[in-house]
Amino acid sequence: MTDCKRASTVDADTRAVPPEATPPDAARTALWKRRLFEGEAGLTRFVVEARAGLHMQDLLRVKHAIFEGLPQGEGEEEWKAAFFRGQALMEKFVVGHFGLDDLASWAASNSTIYAAVDPAPKHDAVVPLERLNAQADLYGSDTEWVENGPERAVLRIRRCAIWEYRELARERGVTLTLRSPCEYCVPATTGMITKKGLRAAHELTEGPSGNGCVWTTSRARPRPAGGHHPDPEG
Repeated sequence: MTDCKRASTVDADTRAVPPEATPPDAARTALWKRRLFEGEAGLTRFVVEARAGLHMQDLLRVKHAIFEGLPQGEGEEEWKAAFFRGQALMEKFVVGHFGLDDLASWAASNSTIYAAVDPAPKHDAVVPLERLNAQADLYGSDTEWVENGPERAVLRIRRCAIWEYRELARERGVTLTLRSPCEYCVPATTGMITKKGLRAAHELTEGPSGNGCVWTTSRARPRPAGGHHPDPEG
């Protein structure tokens, strides 16, 4: 998610070390790094496929700003701030040069990178929601598994704490382009799910504890003979 002098600090495969051998803080830091990798690599892929060479110079400036600000250490809070700042820069670039409608295309490109570097198997309904759950946990969100099986899985995020972190970031001077994190998160999560060969469904929720969502993944049903219905990839 790069051919930059500091790209080696961004580990594309957080599962290279067995989970039981990875301290919790190190695993969380690795996921922040991986998310930044996926977003940056996905942005490059998106711009190349859009044949938007006109924006190359601005893209390079965004990349420079992202990698110039990478932490020297391995502290989770440092990498959390670095990811969020990088994400905000990339969102501003995409919306400013291509428009809000193309945000989903960038998110889909990021999901392609996710699928390419993620070693977990396809067609397991739990896999992409485990990733979503881990991402939500990075912000301290309140989540619960409603169903947890390979054929069908349902994850409820009762309180999505990214809303709170956005306001903290804004207070630190981070420019936020999107009115809601859902504008990016919904197409990005949908892409993660479909790239694993699964069907995706979601519902955005509001409750006493805050904004949230419910995500459902399921294996695609066999196509009827002679049918031509669009299915998830692979």
